Order: sequence, then structure tokens, then C-alpha cells
Amino acid sequence: MAAVRPVRLLGDPVLRTACDPVRTFDDSLRRLIDDMFATLDAQNGAGLAANQIGVPLRLFVYDCADDRGRRHTGHVVNPRLVEADGEPLTEDEGCLSFPGHRFATPRHARAVVEGLDKDGRPVRVEGTGYFARCLQHETDHLDGKVYIDTLEGAVRKAALRAVRELR
Repeated sequence: MAAVRPVRLLGDPVLRTACDPVRTFDDSLRRLIDDMFATLDAQNGAGLAANQIGVPLRLFVYDCADDRGRRHTGHVVNPRLVEADGEPLTEDEGCLSFPGHRFATPRHARAVVEGLDKDGRPVRVEGTGYFARCLQHETDHLDGKVYIDTLEGAVRKAALRAVRELR
């Protein structure tokens, strides 16, 4: 049975550390993916990276819609952002590790991630609109980055002020 795990909050060092590649495709990986989906669902999120639950492995799950309203649900093991293009869009973005805050964040309108599925088979996931934003956001997490790292000017100052208040 899948378990809901606690989400690590901004300030936890695991969120600022690049994650290790997954090397073993077994039942423990499948359980981790199930736990991540249970946690994502409990938090009403769109995506969740493994390091957000304290597991420093290159893996994320997603359950979000694209710009046409089509729902996409899945996971990517050892993802690489191979394309990010299209008109840059700045829209409010939030994060389960920084709850209660949303900031205008620039992202590309289209993104492509390549990696593996839970059985080690190659996958390629392409998204537009909100789904592209999700793919970029989760891949950044696995590189030790959070969305506020992309902010500039007054928006960045407001985000950093909110981080200080969180601590």
C-alpha cells in the first residue's frame, strides 16, 4: 500500500543538492513511485520530485494538464530536459516545498524530457503550456534548483522575503 510521505520544505539541504541517477529498477523503485503519487495526490500538486520527499534520486511524477486541458499522468526516471523552447511565458508558479506562495515565473511554452520508465524502458514526454512548466520545474528540482532561482527584480526580492519568513 502506498504511503503519503512528508514534503521537505525550502531550507532543507536535500532540495539544493543534485540528485543521483537511479541505477536499480526493482520493487523498491516501484514502491517509491507509488508513494510519490500518493503524496502528490494528498498535497493536490501537479508534480513531485523525489528529493522533495527526502530521496536524492533523479525521479519525478506528474499529474497535470497541458494548454489544451488534456490531463497527463506519469513518471520519468533519470530525466533530462532535452528541449525547452517556444515563446517564454511568465505566469504564477508555486511549489509543494514552498507552500502558500506563488510568484510570476518565466518558463518556455514547450518542453521535452527524456528518461526511463520504472522498468528501465526509454520514455520521451513532451508538454506545452502548464504541462511544459511542470516538466521544467520538476527537472530543475533534480538539479538542486527551485523555481525562485529563476526570478528577477522585485519578484525575486518578494520571494526571498517570503523564504526568510518561512524559516
